[in-house]
Amino acid sequence: MAGMAGMGGMGMSADQEAMIRKMEMEETLKTYNDTVYRCFGECVDSFRGKTLDGKEEACVRKCAEKFVKFSQRAQMRFGEKQQEMQQEMMQQMQK
Repeated sequence: MAGMAGMGGMGMSADQEAMIRKMEMEETLKTYNDTVYRCFGECVDSFRGKTLDGKEEACVRKCAEKFVKFSQRAQMRFGEKQQEMQQEMMQQMQK
């Protein structure tokens, strides 16, 4: 869904753009919370101290980095697919 708010020139009203921006923000927050939940669950074994130990911290960092890379790659593929679909629609309209 990222990048949809920038499509204002395609006939969207200000209300529609605001709604899309709100949905994008909600999705971003949901993704962040899901990442924290997943990485914390996988990496934190005990609650002996107030801070993460070195092993836990490294695990959380690696988990978060993997998730960010995965998300970026998925977003890139989604964008490519969306562009293909738009090109197909344009070709169909020209026929």
